Amino acid sequence: MYNQKMEQMITTQLMARGIRDERVLNAMRKVPRHEFVVAGKEEYAYADAALPVGHGQTISQPFMVALMTQALQLQGNEKVLEIGTGTGYQTAILAELAKTVYTVEKVSQLSQEAQVRLEQLGYDNVRFLIGDGTKGWPDNAPYDAIIVTAGGPLVPPSLYDQLAMGGRMVIPAGERKFQDLLLVSKTEDGKEVINLGKCGFVPLLGEEGWED
Repeated sequence: MYNQKMEQMITTQLMARGIRDERVLNAMRKVPRHEFVVAGKEEYAYADAALPVGHGQTISQPFMVALMTQALQLQGNEKVLEIGTGTGYQTAILAELAKTVYTVEKVSQLSQEAQVRLEQLGYDNVRFLIGDGTKGWPDNAPYDAIIVTAGGPLVPPSLYDQLAMGGRMVIPAGERKFQDLLLVSKTEDGKEVINLGKCGFVPLLGEEGWED
């Protein structure tokens, strides 16, 4: 049952909207999204929508996961920083595509549950931290790619500082409820920003984001 829903998701939600990166599509075919939703909501796992997962957080819409991941242009040898572990679905997608994923989550219960879930699914290239994601994870910087799965008022300076030269960051930034999805590249000439479109994420809470 889930395989059919997954393939329908790939075809109608992702490919039909311009997701062309075969590595991203294959990763989303491989990761069982129904394992990452709240118990009792498995039937909605492959729907074209974000779903609540408790603690005021959500598991992002499949298209948004694919769009943000595609924008990073991962080749397989990167060190990636993820801000907002949530249930670990985006983390698993990244783990399929990069060498190592460092993921930071503010809510300790979500982080702990995601760690158990990902270990059970066989992912051994993910490192977890509970803390303020707006400050990143400086101990392991610089990162080839950074993905932020919550919307802040601006690009946190700490995250940009932790991006490697030539690296790419995808982050929602703007108002508290609605943002622009930004692709930020660090180049020798400075910061380059491309707007990938409108979006709506839960607030990025922390010292360099929104206040609680």
